[in-house]
Amino acid sequence: MRTLVLPIRTSKILWLTCIFILLPQQSNAQTISFNRDVRPILSDKCFQCHGPDAESREADLRFDQKENAFADLGGYFAITPGDLKASEMINRIHEDDDLRMPPAESGKELTEKEIEVLENWIKQGAEWSEFWAYVPPKRHPIPEVENKRWPKNWIDYHTLAGMESAGVEPAKPAKKITLLRRLYFDLTGLPPTPRHVKKFERNESRGAYGELVDSLLDSKHFGERLAIYWLDLVRFADTVGYHGDQDHNITPYRDWVINSLNENMPYDQFTREQLAGDLLPNSTVDQKIASGYNRLLQTTHEGGLQLKEYRAIYAADRVRNVSAVWMGATVGCAQCHDHKYDPISQEDYYQFFAFFNQAADPGMQSRNGNQAPVVNLMDQDKLAKVPSLEKEVVQLEKQLKELSNSDNESFQIWLSDPALK
Repeated sequence: MRTLVLPIRTSKILWLTCIFILLPQQSNAQTISFNRDVRPILSDKCFQCHGPDAESREADLRFDQKENAFADLGGYFAITPGDLKASEMINRIHEDDDLRMPPAESGKELTEKEIEVLENWIKQGAEWSEFWAYVPPKRHPIPEVENKRWPKNWIDYHTLAGMESAGVEPAKPAKKITLLRRLYFDLTGLPPTPRHVKKFERNESRGAYGELVDSLLDSKHFGERLAIYWLDLVRFADTVGYHGDQDHNITPYRDWVINSLNENMPYDQFTREQLAGDLLPNSTVDQKIASGYNRLLQTTHEGGLQLKEYRAIYAADRVRNVSAVWMGATVGCAQCHDHKYDPISQEDYYQFFAFFNQAADPGMQSRNGNQAPVVNLMDQDKLAKVPSLEKEVVQLEKQLKELSNSDNESFQIWLSDPALK
């Protein structure tokens, strides 16, 4: 018996993470990307005084909002697309006196390379892009490539386009055994057996590779492999993390993640059931297990703790994790003030905080690590025996009833015995 701590085919390949390496720029003539090249500079060197935080903002100028960054500042502009001389930001960067930006007292200084990037960006028209986390994803067209025989799928076109722009040739095809090992380790985390190696090497059909990928995606080990990354993100652990580091019985949640990935659960459902599975109408045991995500954080058993303090600590932790994992944002930075680098206010933070502050979760955990609410669960082996045991119970109850009736008849006969009167 295990106890789970609770809070109150799209294609499986979509679960895989495709990593595209952004090649460095080779010349000033190449297009500057605002999100990749410019925003990090503005965030690091400019947002402290010209960012989202109204308390620290200077000159009523913001470089985190397009409409403000390009606004008329009284006859001049901080950024004028295509015109360096008419861009006051560039002029102030090159000042030699107290007007130079960033100011010396800020402790920040632009490098020559960073200045070059900003200037090239303005020369190229100062194209603006919103931060990726706040922009709905969209499908991009497959790029044109010179070597049209090399790509085998749409990902190859994007990869090859990047290589061709950098003057890099694709590597020669790997040997079959090398390819086999790469696939096994990438998709299951396990090496292929000698039998699998021989089978793949002997398979000369054109569909051999695709068949191998499909078989590995259908393997139970695929979900185990992919779950590693998710469990790291949601800070999964089966101990509480503080002081004595007592056991925290949450392994059914781990199993739920693995099964969800293997069953190719849609991401929106994967999200809802973890954040609030126990609040869904007529929620199932599995949905309650999924909402165990909300208990994946450090908790304390220390006897002298202040309950309200730790409730606040737990809610703050949940805000930080949910915003980082699901939103790609650091909402926790707005706990003490408006966010200095993202459009998140302190009010936004405490509205988010209030959601988690309603959880039926006291600040102190019990000695065995299982602070209510909890649910008792059976493992899969025992659960598989339930139907046959239920049938056996029905039969035994029937026998018991028959015995009871028989005994009652004997008892009535005994009561009617004249010797008892």
